[in-house]
Amino acid sequence: MATALVTGGAGFIGSNLIEELVKITDKVMVVDDLSMGLESNLPVSDKIIFYEKSITDYSFMKRLLLDERPDYVYLLAAVASVADSIDRPLETHEINQNANLFILDTIRVNKLPVKKILFSSSAAVYGDDPTLPKVETTMVRPLTPYAIDKFATERFVIDYGNLYGLNTVCVRFFNVYGPRQNPKSPYSGVLSLISNAIINDKQFTLFGDGSQTRDFVFVGDVVQALLLLMKTPSASHDVYNVATGTASSLADIIQVFEKLTHKKIALKLQPPRSGDIKDSLADISKLSKLGYQPQFDVEHGVAVYLESLK
Repeated sequence: MATALVTGGAGFIGSNLIEELVKITDKVMVVDDLSMGLESNLPVSDKIIFYEKSITDYSFMKRLLLDERPDYVYLLAAVASVADSIDRPLETHEINQNANLFILDTIRVNKLPVKKILFSSSAAVYGDDPTLPKVETTMVRPLTPYAIDKFATERFVIDYGNLYGLNTVCVRFFNVYGPRQNPKSPYSGVLSLISNAIINDKQFTLFGDGSQTRDFVFVGDVVQALLLLMKTPSASHDVYNVATGTASSLADIIQVFEKLTHKKIALKLQPPRSGDIKDSLADISKLSKLGYQPQFDVEHGVAVYLESLK
């Protein structure tokens, strides 16, 4: 069996991924500075080695890569906040781009026998281009430091593969939700904010009329995609949308929560926020050709998410 390194592994998506990795690998190394993740998110397993470190600790990362020589590397660590990247562009750039480039170059320079490297990018790279659905070849219009860093790192990851013979692949996450998404986090997704409001009888602030749409994808389907891409030889030096290919409006999502909880959500209506994207929808045909099939529609996924919060 193999070994894996997951940066950002104590976070929302990373911890769900590791829950599956411990079933199929001998050892999983997790690097997370716990700025957004929780060590308690990780499953209990003697296969997991946890390091409370930042990926910007370059001497540590180099030593870890050289000593452990992982077979598979999942680059999930990031400051996953558009607002934070606008407030702190240089600091977040160090984490969201430079630290990932350092990992790539350490692997290159030392000729480490890594079997595959996966980088997690974001649908934010598409920006406000109105074309729907978003195909991987759709024009990118990154409008924030976060989106710029994600797209630039995609290119580094793909082109390091082409130039230096590394086996690399990238994914663009759309609106991911599910267990271990922390509603108290300032970076939290809208579904976790809705769940927090309805469970704790708080108001939910709705910007606009609720007609804005998103492609919400359950974290279990995201993990399915990550594992599929890592084991598929043809998925190399390329980028894939990870979503469901179905758009849901916020108004529809609110109705799903109300139906499942038998409660009404107290809404605080506010004007639309300047800069918010009205609609987002992914074309997932490229990933589907590899065998990806989303298993969770919104109602099923929200039901599992709500159950996890009990």
